[in-house]
Formats: sequence, C-alpha cells, structure tokens
Amino acid sequence: MEDMKLFIQNEIKEIAFVKVGFDQPLLSSKLVDSISVVDLIVSIEEKIGKKIPQHLLKDENFDTIDTIINTLGQLD
Repeated sequence: MEDMKLFIQNEIKEIAFVKVGFDQPLLSSKLVDSISVVDLIVSIEEKIGKKIPQHLLKDENFDTIDTIINTLGQLD
C-alpha cells in the first residue's frame, strides 16, 4: 500500500500544488474541494481497476491519505 500512498500524494500535489503528509487533512482544512476529490477518486479507481462503492464515498473517508488507504482496504 506504500505505492498507493505515494500515488495519492502525487495526485494531490497535481490537484492542490502542494505536497501533503499522509495524515494531513485535505477536505476539513479546505486544501482540496469536493470537485478535486472526485478527480482524485477517478484517478484511484483507474489505478486499482475497481469502482469505490457509493457507501464508502463519504468526506470522512477521504480527508487524509491514511483514511483513503483505510477506505481502500475495505474493498473486496
């Protein structure tokens, strides 16, 4: 999952033009907005080759890179 953490970190850098830490808040700090998170989710889905189920698409599941990784760990 370390590769996925770095992938997400790089995607956020492209979106927000800043390198973030794995536990740095993204949405709650307004570093990224909801449209940017949708772009991030699409990138992640393309990378893993799976859709993230609707019930996991909550702000709290995408507020840090660590919580995103935990969310991805819930996928089958």
